[in-house]
Amino acid sequence: MIVCDASALIAWLDPGDAHHERASADLEELAGEGFGAATLTMAEVLVGPSRTGRADEALTALAGLGLAEIALEGQAAQLAILRAESKRRLPDCCVLLAARLAGAAPVLSYDAKLCAAARSIGLATV
Repeated sequence: MIVCDASALIAWLDPGDAHHERASADLEELAGEGFGAATLTMAEVLVGPSRTGRADEALTALAGLGLAEIALEGQAAQLAILRAESKRRLPDCCVLLAARLAGAAPVLSYDAKLCAAARSIGLATV
């Protein structure tokens, strides 16, 4: 499984995004690996489509991608530790924890600082 950050999923959904072509190519190339995202990440991805009345369309697209939602229930202490150690925002920590919970899954992100944080805790990046 590949754990996706909001930057990759937003880019994939939005043809006007600067990373759209890259995200489309990456997700197509990695399709056999399966994809997951933390609940908070999925909520971040759906903000833009919700503003334009296209949330259902975005959810359908994400389902077609085979994106699995990774719940972080009962992980408040682990999120706090990641936040304190990495100094990254909580949404980024959700991505990192989701990758850990998915068996140290690689992280797909176009955020250089998040990728550096992932590598610093032993996670691969795509």
